[in-house]
Amino acid sequence: MIFLRFAVRRLLEMAVTLLGASFVVFGAMYLAPGNAASFLLGGRSASPAALRAIENQYHLNDPFIVQYGRWLGNILHGDFGRSLQYRTDVSELLSSRLPTTLLLVGMALVVVIVLGLALGWIGAVRGGATDSGILVGTTFAIGTPSFVAAILLQGLFAVQLGWFPSSGSGSGDGFGRMLWHLALPAVALALYLVGLLARVTRAAMLEAMEGEHVTVARSRGVPERHIIGRHVFRNALGPVLTTAGLIVSTLLVCTVLVESAFSVGGIGQLLELSATTKDFPTVQAISLIIIAVFMTVNLLVDLLLPLVDPRISLGSRADA
Repeated sequence: MIFLRFAVRRLLEMAVTLLGASFVVFGAMYLAPGNAASFLLGGRSASPAALRAIENQYHLNDPFIVQYGRWLGNILHGDFGRSLQYRTDVSELLSSRLPTTLLLVGMALVVVIVLGLALGWIGAVRGGATDSGILVGTTFAIGTPSFVAAILLQGLFAVQLGWFPSSGSGSGDGFGRMLWHLALPAVALALYLVGLLARVTRAAMLEAMEGEHVTVARSRGVPERHIIGRHVFRNALGPVLTTAGLIVSTLLVCTVLVESAFSVGGIGQLLELSATTKDFPTVQAISLIIIAVFMTVNLLVDLLLPLVDPRISLGSRADA
């Protein structure tokens, strides 16, 4: 009952926050220089009558709150509007490009989780020169932005060595071909977060090793591998899981840079092109989707934390 009440409350908070975010997303585009009518004209001059006809067709001359209400109502019915640049429904653009981005983010997330947890575990358990080497490596990873990693990986492994394709997603050549095309972008996307997760995991495990329960377990002769797995790593999962929201949001945001560098053709590259050309409906739809995914991940983290860390009480959080 406490869990259900907490989940319902968090869902309501998420809905209110998402509503506020939608207002900001819709309004932010109209604060930028230029307007949609000038883009639709393609830079050509037009008579006042022609300009008014375009504004009437796209409801550009309606009051802001009316435009926002119409846009929000359409979104609730699954209609994201019509792209001003591609002259097609935004939902069709998203459906054709979203699978590529989801696969790219999924591959990068696997790299982050596997390498980040492994490096953090090894650094905390081994110590010494191994730990120092991991600290140096993770410092380099954290200090390398995604777009810099994309350029370096592309220049070395695609251009110089020719091991991987330098651009494209391979979406028309089968799933295996897509994995090959997206390998370098996934590594470029994951590099910074591998260093971050490794640092968080290492610090959390080192802190857990100093716990009284670990000392007691060792005094009782419990094998070290059981102590690390059951007592140290499990207690370190709380801080690790808390960073999940940051990891997912960073992956989604950095896809814009990485997809553009590799010409992947996902929603990240679409977002960049649409923002450049003032394609309001497309930018608003993608931005809202990214925000919704980020908030959903945070909700899942809040619900999973008590399962991995019994010290966290849903009851106390729900009543706070």
